[in-house]
Amino acid sequence: MFRLLMYLIPLALTIYAFIDCLNTPEDEAKHLPKIAWVFIILLFWIVGPVAWLAAGKLRTPPANGRTPSEWHRNHRTQYVAPDDNPEFLNSLKAENKKDEALLKDWEADLRRREEELKRRESGEDPKDAS
Repeated sequence: MFRLLMYLIPLALTIYAFIDCLNTPEDEAKHLPKIAWVFIILLFWIVGPVAWLAAGKLRTPPANGRTPSEWHRNHRTQYVAPDDNPEFLNSLKAENKKDEALLKDWEADLRRREEELKRRESGEDPKDAS
């Protein structure tokens, strides 16, 4: 069991440091370019990840809730509850109007068919629809 831990802990540390390095923006990598840190982490199996975690990254929380990608920071969506979202409410109104129109058409068709059925049962000639 101890032999297995001797390999799993450094492997987990290397994977964590590698992913952390890849997700770090370029301007937050200290002392070396980010690509150099990636190679150090992968080539020096135990020393590389420890060096990255100790000295490779700015550990202060960045302003404005920065994400790894600049695009994500500038394109965040503001989520609103459905009952407060005017677009969602308008789409419900439009869908409701469409459903009401469809229901009216079905009711008119049902009345027409019922009248036609009554005429057939009473023996009257059906009126020409054309």
